[in-house]
Amino acid sequence: MSTEEPMKIIADENIPLVEDAFAEFGSVVTVPGREITKELLDDASILLVRSITEVNKDLLDKTQVKFVATATIGTDHVDVNYLRDNNIGFAYAPASNADSVAQYVVAAIMQMAKKNSLKLSDLTLGIIGVGNVGSRVYSCASTLGIKCLLNDPPKKRLTQSDTYVSLDTVLDNADIISIHVPLITAGEDVTYRMVGYDFIERMKPGVILINTSRGKVVDEKCLRASRSRIGALVLDVWEGEPDISIETLRMTDICTPHIAGYSYDGKLRGTQMIYDSTCAFFFRSPKWCIPQSITTGIVAEFDCTKSSDPVYDAVCNAYPVMRDDAALRKITDANKDMQGKFFDDLRKNYPRRNEFAHYMVKCRADQGDESIKLRNLGFIVSKV
Repeated sequence: MSTEEPMKIIADENIPLVEDAFAEFGSVVTVPGREITKELLDDASILLVRSITEVNKDLLDKTQVKFVATATIGTDHVDVNYLRDNNIGFAYAPASNADSVAQYVVAAIMQMAKKNSLKLSDLTLGIIGVGNVGSRVYSCASTLGIKCLLNDPPKKRLTQSDTYVSLDTVLDNADIISIHVPLITAGEDVTYRMVGYDFIERMKPGVILINTSRGKVVDEKCLRASRSRIGALVLDVWEGEPDISIETLRMTDICTPHIAGYSYDGKLRGTQMIYDSTCAFFFRSPKWCIPQSITTGIVAEFDCTKSSDPVYDAVCNAYPVMRDDAALRKITDANKDMQGKFFDDLRKNYPRRNEFAHYMVKCRADQGDESIKLRNLGFIVSKV
């Protein structure tokens, strides 16, 4: 087939602007990610997914698919070895939603600190996994005056840098632990059910535990059994998605439906990255880019001139994480056999969430320290 001939593209309907971006390649058919089947792919050349579609031999064998891309930073839902062995091109979107996840973590930490009357500068944050997301969490936390301990065994082996500390050091000293690892099921750096009885027993009592990585990194049975050792529990990802454990949910302080990385900016970056990679694979010059009218512009202004805590107010107004928490808790009102659909529908119909760069915060001239923190978090600051 000539690469200039129209192709059929099957795409997850939750990839924003995917029809506009990929129209030049041919016919774009959008469907829910869990409804992408082998039959649907029979005459398709390109498959575009997000994290809920398992891409493997069972899905692709004997189809015409030549290229697969996932508009996500993770790839554990894709059998990349199968793609390589069968000469199927592959691309993903590393770092596309890293700012979104970091801002989620910041909002969660500030909510838990406020709820428990904790001073941020007195806290130590252990970041497990210091890739694109973890490094941004580190930057934001440092901006807020939180001491950080970084744990990343692969990077430690590669760099031999004292920047990275042992897991024991993190578990012994961290008041907050935020997990940002890929899901790895074999080898030296297994993360599957990494957070189990031993991990939890070694943590400082009363720690704030946050997981925005992959649900299967946490053994929820162990988590429930050891819940009394944890001060606050923040879960965005779950072992059995979309059929999550209601028992686990009820033990959380913040629960959300796998949307930490769901900022509109992050999703758009993902679309752009997989579009550019598709063009490269098929030797085409990129013609599409995210419309500037979407990527720029202030969507709201916050007047913090009378606020006693302008950083908290700006963060929690820009991203009211407890709104997402309240939405997921309504899953308990659904019939048990409909709870999975409820979870997926929250993700499918997730309201547009803008990153901090779209918000202007008004501060007084004497709020200098706060202004610096807000700018470093990504806000636009106006002094009055």
